[in-house]
Amino acid sequence: MNNSAGYFFILIFLFLTGLVVPVGAELSAEQMYSLLNQANEAFRQANSITDEASRADKLYEKAILSFEKIINEGKIENAKLYYNLGNAYFLKGDIGRAILNYRRAEKLDSADANIKKNLSFARSRRVDKVQVKTEKRILRTLFFWHYDFSMKSKFVITCILFAAVCIGLTIIIWLGRSVPAVGVTVICGILMICFLGSLVLESRDRAVKICGVITTEQVVARQGDGQNYPASFTDPLHSGLEFDVLERRGGWLHIALSDGSDGWIPENSASLI
Repeated sequence: MNNSAGYFFILIFLFLTGLVVPVGAELSAEQMYSLLNQANEAFRQANSITDEASRADKLYEKAILSFEKIINEGKIENAKLYYNLGNAYFLKGDIGRAILNYRRAEKLDSADANIKKNLSFARSRRVDKVQVKTEKRILRTLFFWHYDFSMKSKFVITCILFAAVCIGLTIIIWLGRSVPAVGVTVICGILMICFLGSLVLESRDRAVKICGVITTEQVVARQGDGQNYPASFTDPLHSGLEFDVLERRGGWLHIALSDGSDGWIPENSASLI
């Protein structure tokens, strides 16, 4: 096979796996393909080792470095890459960075069942068990379709409902009003408005809301942006704890936890999603 044909098949592979080479990437398609093979092989070898933890950890680290190089130098944002990176970190024992990368994968593909399952399992292994505020739990129950459906699914459903409304209106105009036609059209219209509103809200939240994950083993949250402030909580916060960013100031993050409590942590103790 000549070089031109080789590059062609590499590009096809990258396209099919979501690794389309973007403008400004520091890696060529051939380099990304090679790194992907190295990462997958190192991950496979690490999984096959059952009696030598240190050797397995080195192989997971090798896989992690290759995946991160594709993401950072190849300028790739791909749910499968983040998912595989999260798996490597989890098996290496780094819960914080595992959750971080599962969250990044979920952000790109919230409908993937494997991402959701592994994220849920990783969350169950972290030290801190922070409860969700009662109000949030009620909202998640009442408006489950807003929280559980991906943006892609909601967009498709909105389009289908819009088409149903158009068909219903056409039937009413041509055949006259009938209870079934009017009822179905009204219901479809209401559902369409609900899903459209959900899309708008989620798009706005993604644009303005900043979330993060603690990635150091533990960190003391303070009542202000400095080490001289008293601690916000009795115990330190541990790796894997998720939060919303309220403010950034001078190398510190003002964070809010899922139960509504807040504090300040050094910016280098966490990573943003």
